[in-house]
Amino acid sequence: MHTEDIAPVRTAAPAVPPGALASVDAQVRRLCVRYAGRLPFHGWHHVSFVRSKAVQFARSNGAEVSVVETAALVHDVNYLVRRNSAAAAGAPLRMDMLARAGVVPGTARWIDDIVVEAEMANRGPDISVEAQALSDADTLFKALPVTPVMLSHRYLAENGITLRELADKILGEQQTAHDAGYYFYNPDAAAAYSTWATTNLMLWQHIRESLDDHDVAQLLDAVTALGIIGLPGPPAPSRPGH
Repeated sequence: MHTEDIAPVRTAAPAVPPGALASVDAQVRRLCVRYAGRLPFHGWHHVSFVRSKAVQFARSNGAEVSVVETAALVHDVNYLVRRNSAAAAGAPLRMDMLARAGVVPGTARWIDDIVVEAEMANRGPDISVEAQALSDADTLFKALPVTPVMLSHRYLAENGITLRELADKILGEQQTAHDAGYYFYNPDAAAAYSTWATTNLMLWQHIRESLDDHDVAQLLDAVTALGIIGLPGPPAPSRPGH
């Protein structure tokens, strides 16, 4: 058996020391500030929310809190590498940031695995407790009643996709998990937020249906022509600080 195939061992000491966690935090904050124009949806406001909730869920489900918190900080760096990309696209940048922070290679690989495992498009009913904590936090951000009102247009601008493409993405990735009962893994989260998730998915179903109406389509074309939603700025470097 190769060393890297051995699952990380949880100990009393945090897998990510406080100094390393602080370094990752600082790196992510700098990138979010520097490229705020390119991250109207996945900027620091998103990262900080997911981080806070992920830590809460990790403490509740017995996950390794420092690993979950670090994973939450770096879970969306792929959007700095390529627009509308999967979490795996951020692996080189993510691993570089973790190495700069002094996170040991085995733990860094663990964090990267958690990020990919927790992604909505990838996750199934049986994922690690660390991935569950991160996934529940990220999923909650999607299900918040304020998200479609205040943030969906930012997602469109950030990723260069249409409203129909976003509706297809949300329903295609989230409906199965919702119907199969693992939209949220944490029982308390499921009890508190499942109604929001159901309402959100129903809204996006209605949005997709409305786009088949000719007059609605013309209305959206007219709004788009006004140029209210700006496009992101120039691409970010593949490595922080370069």
